[in-house]
Amino acid sequence: MAQTSKVALRVNALELTTEERNARSMNLDELNPREILELIGSEDEIAIAEARRLAPKTALLVDVTVKALQAGGSVHYFGAGTSGRVAAQDAAELYPTFHSDPGEFRAHIAGGEGALLTSVENAEDDVEAGARDASEMGPKDIAIGIAASGRTPYVGGALEKAKSLGATTALIACVPEPELAPLADHVIAANTGPEVLTGSTRMKAGTFQKVLLTGFSTAVMVGLGRTYSNLMVSVVATNEKLRSRSIRILMEGSGVSEQQAIELLDKAQGDLRLALVMGISGERLEVARQHLANSGGVVRKALESLK
Repeated sequence: MAQTSKVALRVNALELTTEERNARSMNLDELNPREILELIGSEDEIAIAEARRLAPKTALLVDVTVKALQAGGSVHYFGAGTSGRVAAQDAAELYPTFHSDPGEFRAHIAGGEGALLTSVENAEDDVEAGARDASEMGPKDIAIGIAASGRTPYVGGALEKAKSLGATTALIACVPEPELAPLADHVIAANTGPEVLTGSTRMKAGTFQKVLLTGFSTAVMVGLGRTYSNLMVSVVATNEKLRSRSIRILMEGSGVSEQQAIELLDKAQGDLRLALVMGISGERLEVARQHLANSGGVVRKALESLK
C-alpha cells in the first residue's frame, strides 16, 4: 500500500503543463524529418515569445544583479538535468566573452560536475545537496534557481538556504504558478506548455531557459560596462580566432586599419579596451590607461573623460 501511494504521488507530480501531451504533435511518429523539424521550430517560437513577454521581470533582476556585482557579490545558478546544463553553459561562456572575473558567475548542478555529461540518479530530489551548494552565499550574492517544473527539490533546497543567508533569490520556471515561488524574491514564470515529445523538457522548456539566461547575463555585462556600442570589447583572446576577432573589433570600433589595430593591441599588451580608447581618442598609452582606470574599465566613460 505504501509503495502504491508513492507511485501515486509521483504520477500526481507530473500534472504540469510541461508534462501534458501536445495536441499538435500526436502524429509525431508519422511525420517525415522536415515536418518534425518544422514542428519543433514552431514550438520553440512559443518559448522565445515567453522570454520576450517576461522581459520586464527579467530586467528587474538584471538591475539588482548589476548592483550586487558592483558591490562585490556573485551570481549562483542552481539547476538539475537540462536546467543545470543550460546554466553551466551560460556561466562558462562569460569569461571568454566578457572577461568575467573568476567566481563572478557560478553554476551548481544537482549531482555535481559528473551530471554535466551524464544523468545522475535521484540527484534532483536531493534537498540537502542544494542547501550545501548554497551554504557559502551571503547578503551580497544572487541565487537563481532554474527549474522547468518550478518544483525541483534540489533547487528548492538551494533557494531556501540562500534566502536564510540573506542572499537575493530568483526562480526561473516554465509553468505559470511554480511551487517554489515563495522562496524567490524574483519569479520569472513562463508558460511554455506541452512539449513536442511529451515530458521532454530539454526541448521547448530548455529553449526558454537558454534564451532567458543568455539575455539576462548579456544585459548584466552591458550594465557593468563590459561592451562598447555592440562590440565585445572585453573578449579574452585565448586562441587565434579570438585574436582575429579582437583585431576586427578594434578596426570596426575605432576606424583604424588592420596594421594599426595590430600595433595598438601590441602596445596595449592585448587589452582590447585600452587599445580601443587609444584608437578612438588618438591619445598615447599612459594617458588612455589612466582614463580607463579612472572610469572603472568602461570604454565609453573613458572616452567621455578624455573629451
